[in-house]
Amino acid sequence: MHRVGSSGNTNNSTRPRKEKRLTYVLSDADDTKHCAGINSLSVLKGSVSGCDYLFTGSRDGTLKRWTLAEGAATCSATFESHVDWVNDAVLVGYNTLVSCSSDTTLKTWNCMSDGACTKTLRQHSDYVTCLASAEKHSNIVASGGLGGEVFVWDLEAALTPVAKSGESMEDDSSNAVNGSGNAITSLRTISSSNCISMHTTQPHGYVPISAKGHKESVYALAMNDSGSLLVSGGTEKVVRVWDPRTGSKKMKLRGHTDNIRALLIDSTGRFCLSGSSDSMIRLWDLGQQRCVHSYAVHTDSVWALASTPTFSHVYSGGRDLSLYLTDLATRESLLLSTGEHPILQLALQDDSIWVATTDSSVHRWPAEGSNPQKIIQRGGAFLAGNLSFSRARVSLEGSTLVPVNKEPIFTIPGIPGIVQHEILNNRRHVLTKDTADSVKLWEITRGVVIEDYGKVKFEEKKEELFEMVSIPAWFTVDTRLGSLSVHLDTPQCFSAEMYSADLNIVGKPEDDKVNLARETLKGLLAHWLGKRKQRSGSQASANGDVSSGKDITTRSITHSRIEVDSNTENDSMVYPPFEFSTTSPPSVITEGSQGGPWRKKITDLDGTEDEKDFPWWCLDCVLNNRLPPRENTKCSFYLHPCEGSTVQILTQGKLSAPRILRIHKVVNYVVEKMVLDKPLDSANPDATFAPGLAGGHVQLSSVGDGSFRSGLKPWQKLKPSIEILCNNQVLSPDMSLATVRAYIWKKSEDLVLNYRVIQGR
Repeated sequence: MHRVGSSGNTNNSTRPRKEKRLTYVLSDADDTKHCAGINSLSVLKGSVSGCDYLFTGSRDGTLKRWTLAEGAATCSATFESHVDWVNDAVLVGYNTLVSCSSDTTLKTWNCMSDGACTKTLRQHSDYVTCLASAEKHSNIVASGGLGGEVFVWDLEAALTPVAKSGESMEDDSSNAVNGSGNAITSLRTISSSNCISMHTTQPHGYVPISAKGHKESVYALAMNDSGSLLVSGGTEKVVRVWDPRTGSKKMKLRGHTDNIRALLIDSTGRFCLSGSSDSMIRLWDLGQQRCVHSYAVHTDSVWALASTPTFSHVYSGGRDLSLYLTDLATRESLLLSTGEHPILQLALQDDSIWVATTDSSVHRWPAEGSNPQKIIQRGGAFLAGNLSFSRARVSLEGSTLVPVNKEPIFTIPGIPGIVQHEILNNRRHVLTKDTADSVKLWEITRGVVIEDYGKVKFEEKKEELFEMVSIPAWFTVDTRLGSLSVHLDTPQCFSAEMYSADLNIVGKPEDDKVNLARETLKGLLAHWLGKRKQRSGSQASANGDVSSGKDITTRSITHSRIEVDSNTENDSMVYPPFEFSTTSPPSVITEGSQGGPWRKKITDLDGTEDEKDFPWWCLDCVLNNRLPPRENTKCSFYLHPCEGSTVQILTQGKLSAPRILRIHKVVNYVVEKMVLDKPLDSANPDATFAPGLAGGHVQLSSVGDGSFRSGLKPWQKLKPSIEILCNNQVLSPDMSLATVRAYIWKKSEDLVLNYRVIQGR
């Protein structure tokens, strides 16, 4: 699976270090809605305020708090910091929300705050899939993940601030500012080689208890109220029982024939329920260490379980899209509802149940949680068999199963997630299709939708939008989070340039070259830069000096041939084609030299972030105007008269020009040579085109580069009329050399262009 966010090199490695990536996640809609499937649900019963709250964790990487009222749910906070799917979340005590993610971390949040992460816990070496908490112990949380890792955390100990270099978590709260003004304390992440055992060499840091025994991935956890029993299950098909206080094994329960995906344990710790990919639900007596009942209710994998407080009935859902209620004693089972999406999570609230699916919406269905027998007594139930797939397909009356409820009581709508995308040839537009089959066109240098085509055929629209242009692939895209994530990697991201005229930038010389990644970074970090200048200004008035920001990039000196883009004269102005929305701002996902990956809205950056938080190359570009050395910005070619042509200009050898040079500039060049009859310097056959460069490239030779400056008359008005051909095909004056090479020449060797006078003009 694609992992969002790149990891740095270990300290002892001698191989070249992969530079950190910068990703930005686009949003065109209401930030109060999820845009991908919902993996977790937690209900917090209101005490002080009187209203209840629902917490949802999504595959879009965020969690949300919903304030619940009669027939209404309002998003009152978005919790954003994870950089990959949120896989589970639990409420601990009265005010702590703990979440886990495929980004390998656990994060803690004050659940009634505005969404700021208070701590990041790093111990897992792979995706963290599930969490469990103890009702009566407000500080104990267990986490399980891929690779067979199960850890038990004492949050009280883990959340105590310890500013030592060996600890396994870092503080994300905005008030934990260290001496350098950075909000993330300088603590290293434990490498995966030492994160299994409880006895790691971290004398000053907190290390969770490790429950060792799983050889394969863990998908489900449950803990009893007192925190004295922990059950786990996964791809090994067995239920393991542990003492979470010590991490010691207590027993192993066999019976399922496929992955265990859901677990519940009753408050006393005597009974355990398990749901599996073998479609069975099993009830275990932990005292007797055996399975006492098995229930064949579903026709496919069971992914979610929720029980009544007395453990008398279980609600179950899964891959068969259906929600069932089963009486554990009488085995009577009832189909409550059927939906359009597999069910991932369930949460009871009074006499209703919240159902989360692979869709971005959450539905609330009637459940009679306090007296579920009432529903069963109304009829329509069947007796659950005890063998897989033996479930009766008809009810006791002999008719086909009909769901008790046709429509949910209430729905918290999400927005359709993006499931298909295509980067267009102009390398600024991306075509997308979402789960509602709506096709949209995005401009990724501004992060906005510029066309909503509605429900049209994606492939047809893609063909319709095809342009014969060749621009280097300067970014990559994925839609794993249900939205467009645009990835920038150095130095590749700096490979694409355009002339300012082609971007319609007013007030900038038309032949100025614009680096797309540089301008995009300036647009993304404009708010951060403004805040940073405010802070340095206020510090200067206090200290009497201003730091230039040059200290940030001392490490870049070790990189040879760093190129200062003098073309832009270090301007911090953001041009209109690179202005990002402040109403639906994108989020940045990246990491610096410390603390691991993080995610934040660009409008939430406060100016304190520095090289500990951002990749050094981003800051070097935005603050110091420096770009890494780039390859393939030039195109070599030969310019010859057409066969049989009487017109000749004295060019010998190879010419070189920027890839983005337009053919009309080549026309200008030929005309100038013919009109002025100015021969090339025969001593320099590999001459260089220098069309309108403002000082950046100084390898100018006697090619008459003045002829390419914007002061020259437009090519159309020049006499004689010249046309340029390649492979006997007349070229459009607007084509670039790169486009000609990619679509007309189609060979690896140097491009050959021919010229001729257009007769009769």
